[in-house]
Amino acid sequence: MTPLLTRAVEDLNRLPPDEQDAMACLILEELADEQRWQAAFEASPDVLERLADQALKEIADGAVYDGDPSQLPKR
Repeated sequence: MTPLLTRAVEDLNRLPPDEQDAMACLILEELADEQRWQAAFEASPDVLERLADQALKEIADGAVYDGDPSQLPKR
């Protein structure tokens, strides 16, 4: 366990049981969310690559404006 995590656990141990449970739920939800994101990325690497290629093409074609949107020409 890292020193920072050790410190966090020590701080959590000082909380009342109901607050400890609330914090535990938050941590477990965050871990589950991270696992869902990881699984989604692993299941669709071709989609992400295709989106990245599309973004690079739009940048190369000048279709991306890097600046203040209020300065865009009116259509």
